Amino acid sequence: MKAICVTPGRELEVRDIPTPNEPAPGHVLIDMDASAINHGDKTFLRMPTAAGNALALGRHDVWGASGAGRVVAVGSGVPVEYTGRQVAVYRSLDRSPASVGLWCEQAHVPYTTCLILPDHVRARDYCGSLVNVMTAYAFLEEIANAGHKGVIVTAGNSATGYALASLARSRNVPAIFLVRTAAARDAMCRLGVEHVIVTTEGFTDTLARLSTELGTTAVFDGVGGDLITGIAPSLPMNSTIYFYGFLGGAAPVSIPSVLFMMKNLSMRRFSNFESRTVKEPAKLAAALKTLEGVIDDPMFMTRTGKEFHYDQIELAMAYGSPDGAKAVLVK
Repeated sequence: MKAICVTPGRELEVRDIPTPNEPAPGHVLIDMDASAINHGDKTFLRMPTAAGNALALGRHDVWGASGAGRVVAVGSGVPVEYTGRQVAVYRSLDRSPASVGLWCEQAHVPYTTCLILPDHVRARDYCGSLVNVMTAYAFLEEIANAGHKGVIVTAGNSATGYALASLARSRNVPAIFLVRTAAARDAMCRLGVEHVIVTTEGFTDTLARLSTELGTTAVFDGVGGDLITGIAPSLPMNSTIYFYGFLGGAAPVSIPSVLFMMKNLSMRRFSNFESRTVKEPAKLAAALKTLEGVIDDPMFMTRTGKEFHYDQIELAMAYGSPDGAKAVLVK
């Protein structure tokens, strides 16, 4: 079968690899429909240790962590409800040396990396969704355990921002979303998101007032750089900035030490791989079951920009969309 694999030089190439036969215990075979190219797919290709330890590639060095398709065979120990169902997949939820990554015609992964999709949705519409939805779920769990009551989300127009908007609303968690354009703000407001701020001149005054009013002391940051430098003085007392992404590139975060003293600020990274939600099997199973019941929320759908075939992988990796829509690989 066709697969997109990683070379020793961290490049991608299309190869012919053996088609999996029977799934290993606890694993499923999935006839892949589509795989979205998420920001992490590009980041970890360039910097394998960007989230700490490098992720294992599994058999045949097949790339790809996010996708959707239909289960065509199940191994021993897999719950019967997975048989024949369409699923969204986030391969990194459970690492296995027997895995075959998702950028191929038929993937082989632990069933605990899969969320069963309702029959009334199209699998392709969720081919990049589970990574963002699970990240949002795990983050809200973590900040609740840390005592935070509300959240500020940078890169609010991102797929993870949309997932946080939906889950925060369902949990009655106050949330503020920072976006770069009025169009992005209007799109979120049309979906019922209440507190969306465009990061234009003077926005920090609005943020300071609203964040204090709502008690949003956790910051989910996917940007870094100048944006965090700019908003730090506007954060409420006892705020924690959780770094998850770095769309701001190499621009440094610069916060005066006196501000840490005045506001009792803290900074740390957030990794869904290291969250209790993902690391503890019982919590992961509970999260997948909970999300299974709400995954058809339109805010969780993958925003597809353009579809590419496997032999167009270079074009697909280079694709960019101003509104966050993703390149999607199809057979």
